[in-house]
Amino acid sequence: MTEAPVPILMYHSVATAPNDATRALSVAPEAFSEQMAMIGDLGFTPVDTAGLAAGWRTGGPLPPRPVLITFDDGYEGVHRHALPVLAKHGFASTLFVSTGWIKGAYDTGGGLDTMLDWDQVRELAAAGVEIGGHSHTHPQLDQLDDDRLRYELSRCRQIVADELGAAPASFAYPYGYSSRRVREAVRESGYAQALAVGNALARRRQGPYALRRVTVRRSTGIEEFGRLLEGRSIARTFAGDRALTKGYALVRRARQVRRKAIRSRV
Repeated sequence: MTEAPVPILMYHSVATAPNDATRALSVAPEAFSEQMAMIGDLGFTPVDTAGLAAGWRTGGPLPPRPVLITFDDGYEGVHRHALPVLAKHGFASTLFVSTGWIKGAYDTGGGLDTMLDWDQVRELAAAGVEIGGHSHTHPQLDQLDDDRLRYELSRCRQIVADELGAAPASFAYPYGYSSRRVREAVRESGYAQALAVGNALARRRQGPYALRRVTVRRSTGIEEFGRLLEGRSIARTFAGDRALTKGYALVRRARQVRRKAIRSRV
């Protein structure tokens, strides 16, 4: 059984001309192509989220140097730009969709840029991309009450099942935010594993509902990308992100306490 840490790459948009809302987390198509070539050159083997979690859960074999390629939200460029590159290399990947952002009958209008439609999601699934859940409207799940939390998880899972004919097995927390309550709700909703962010390599001991990912951004150069794959200098690369995350976590916890106090007085 593989106990070595695994890089799980978190992408969002792959676009030539992203808008201001998605620019920082968007990757240029040329950069994405170069990054995928490096994965192959360094001897990594992409697997999907369900495959990694199943291997760690059962002790089954994993390929040499596994890596995960994941996409959040459901931007149209995943179909236009990323899919041809993934197909060229024969790479597995996982797309986590916010079902209320996908163009079609369930669209709530919250998408930040040009989003996929359900025909494109089906084409991605037919090409071997694992389709996972990413909530319905992309809220901060740990800030929701229990009823709204269950709705976001179950609504997303049901829509994917209706559109693709199979319920998603994997989930990714919007913004990477979770808590023990959220993780338990994700498990109870039927998801077998879930990904956070954390900007660290994934390890089996993190548990199937808190596997960490590293963020790939527009500013990620090819040398830095290579270091992310190899697990080198990650703490230094994301030091600023961690400081901001810790500070914001304190603010969010304070908001939660205030909301609970208000509800208890009502």
